[in-house]
Amino acid sequence: MQELREQADGQQAGGGADAQAQQEAAREQAEAKQEAMLKQYLTDDARQRLNAIEMSKPDFAESVKKQLVALAQSGRIQDRIDDEQMQDLLRELQPESKSFDIRRR
Repeated sequence: MQELREQADGQQAGGGADAQAQQEAAREQAEAKQEAMLKQYLTDDARQRLNAIEMSKPDFAESVKKQLVALAQSGRIQDRIDDEQMQDLLRELQPESKSFDIRRR
C-alpha cells in the first residue's frame, strides 16, 4: 500500500515538473513573438531607446512593450515607429511624477 502511495506521489511530482516546463516554454515563445513584433515595428534608434529604459526601469519598459504589441496587433501602427515617435509615446505612458515644493522661511 505504501509503495502505491509513493508511486502516486512520484507521478504527481513528475506531472508538476512537466506542467512547469510547458509554462516556461510558452512564456519563452511569447517573449520571442513579442521581440519579433518589436523588431518589425520599431526602428533601430527606437529599440535602443526602449532597451536603455529597460535597464533603468524594467517594469515601465515591460508595460511599454505590451502597449506596443497591443497597438501592432490591433493594426493601429501604420509605419515603423522612429525615435521621435517613441519619445512621444514614452511621455504619454510615463506615470505622472510627484513633485514637492518645499519652501523655507
